[in-house]
Amino acid sequence: MTAVEPGRMCMKKTGRDAGEKCVIVKVLDENFVEIVSKSRKKRKCNVSHLELLDGKMKVEDEESLRKKL
Repeated sequence: MTAVEPGRMCMKKTGRDAGEKCVIVKVLDENFVEIVSKSRKKRKCNVSHLELLDGKMKVEDEESLRKKL
């Protein structure tokens, strides 16, 4: 399994944005991370609601990450 780390690309499994790609910006603790997606601003998310992907991006500012998604 891939590690939960800043820059890791993932896919939301649950919620109103299920199926949408996002990027982990910050690891808050063992269960929660802060993510950025194309349609919504930076927010807290439970790790169990994410499917981790193999891709990795360089963490920059929120707007540049949205453009790359």
